[in-house]
Amino acid sequence: MLREVMRRERIDAFVFPSTDAHNSEYVAEHWKSREWISGFDGSAGTAVVTMRHAALWTDSRYFLAAEQQLAGTGYELMRLKVAGTPTIAEWLGSELADIDGAVVGLDGAVNSYATVEALTAELRAQGGITVRVNFDPMRTIWTDRPAIPLHPVRLHPLAYAGEPTHEKLDRLRRALRGSHCDGMLVSALDDIAWLLNLRGSDVHCNPVFVSYLLVDSQRATLYINKVKLTDEVTAYLAAEGVDVDAYDRVGEGLARYFEYNILMDADETSALLPRLVDKRTKVVFATSPVPMMKAVKNEAEIAGFRQAMIRDGVAMVKFLHWLRPAVEAGGQTEMSVDRKLTALRAEQPRFRDISFDTIAGYQAHGAIVHYEATPETDAPLRPEGLLLLDSGAQYDDGTTDITRTIALGPITEEQRHVYTLVLKGHIQLELARFPRGASGTQIDALARAALWREGYNYLHGTGHGVGSCLNVHEGPHQIRMEYRPAPLLPGMTVTDEPGLYLADRFGVRIENTLLIRESLATEFGEFLEMESLTLCPIDKTPIDRSLLLPEEVEWLDRYHQTVYERLSPYLDDEECAWLAEATSPLA
Repeated sequence: MLREVMRRERIDAFVFPSTDAHNSEYVAEHWKSREWISGFDGSAGTAVVTMRHAALWTDSRYFLAAEQQLAGTGYELMRLKVAGTPTIAEWLGSELADIDGAVVGLDGAVNSYATVEALTAELRAQGGITVRVNFDPMRTIWTDRPAIPLHPVRLHPLAYAGEPTHEKLDRLRRALRGSHCDGMLVSALDDIAWLLNLRGSDVHCNPVFVSYLLVDSQRATLYINKVKLTDEVTAYLAAEGVDVDAYDRVGEGLARYFEYNILMDADETSALLPRLVDKRTKVVFATSPVPMMKAVKNEAEIAGFRQAMIRDGVAMVKFLHWLRPAVEAGGQTEMSVDRKLTALRAEQPRFRDISFDTIAGYQAHGAIVHYEATPETDAPLRPEGLLLLDSGAQYDDGTTDITRTIALGPITEEQRHVYTLVLKGHIQLELARFPRGASGTQIDALARAALWREGYNYLHGTGHGVGSCLNVHEGPHQIRMEYRPAPLLPGMTVTDEPGLYLADRFGVRIENTLLIRESLATEFGEFLEMESLTLCPIDKTPIDRSLLLPEEVEWLDRYHQTVYERLSPYLDDEECAWLAEATSPLA
């Protein structure tokens, strides 16, 4: 059906990204075109279809899952950042080499301006291939396409937000003036939710709502389907200096925009929107200042994280106390332990939802970095081997993200060795002290050094920011091998999650969410360090004690002492006894 439409429109290839109209990592069902056309359901990937062939590009987190899901579909898997893998433009150049005046289509409403500009230049270099951005074949072929969600928007209390909306908007305007800009279009959904102190549920696990926010020097306008706003929210927005207009009228708003210039982030703004701005207004393509503002948490947000981590830690301890006896009794699977953990979290005050779909990978499934069990793959758990459990929750006052790899019984010496190497990397990053302004790239090697010495590596990032009752993945800062210039600053949250994955055997990952804070000042400048916000025992049974340095043992014992002191007041006697053993000194 797609190729029939392409033939009619005289399009020789079509590109389907993973994003929505707001360049979101996770998207509402309405925008899952790439998943619908390819069958691959990972959060990151790009599908490309020509008249003869089809291919899908994704990163290392999804290599194993994509290989399984694409089997028999006609799609060729393209492994990003692996030697020999062509870029999309290179592949299209080869595929379309025999076509004069070849045309590549992509929907300019869901591809960012930066993506379209880069691909256009690359395809021009491949032999004059033309890019068309004004056509969406899904409007024709996806006949039962879900509607854009209409879930209600709720207030995010100032007690948790820590800063009123009008003050955030004033800060944004000052930042824009520093860039010589009069206003901006905010497209990123989590940025809008943070600025306005509002939350929603339009995207699974992400407390955001589909909208745009147009900010000028005096006012701001929220473009949203108004049925989602209660009278309370509407009155609140008016009091904070925010007008409301229909979501599909954002183009008219851009045409009416009256300032001399407007900032649009080329990586966040869809390619079609800059074309709608009045020609008398200059569009300035620059990095949005909002992510950096949002990344540095204020005192109320930090306090919320601490409280949320206590409740999440209580749920995790209750789960871990239950887990091994339940597995020994039989009948537990990857999906059943996922349901159990979610139920325990749901018992905690201020719980809203999980923060992402739980990854519960037993043995070989643990080697699939972003594995999600299905009824077809749901593996029974046995009292042996390793269970990799990556999970998190959304609470009104904070977002959690934690991974524990748990020995369910006897394990192999290889598993013990790998587990300990990953733990060493995790601890070394937690021990890091670094100059203020260093980027995550500059400390990433601390988490990998023990693995590198033995010829091991992992291809995903080591750490990402975490939102405050917002998206579990947040930038602009990251800890990863690839260069990311965003500085690490006090008040930022960031995860520490090294791992190692041996295909068809097992995987190990250990993750805490950390808070960057001031450490000391010397004649050489200010130095920062990181504090674990996550409160949960790290399984000691798989550790090869002989591989740990004294400072690593000391860190683990100190961390476990903190876990016991913070969580034990909220547990019953049996749970406290279990926690006391789980956090007893390794030394």
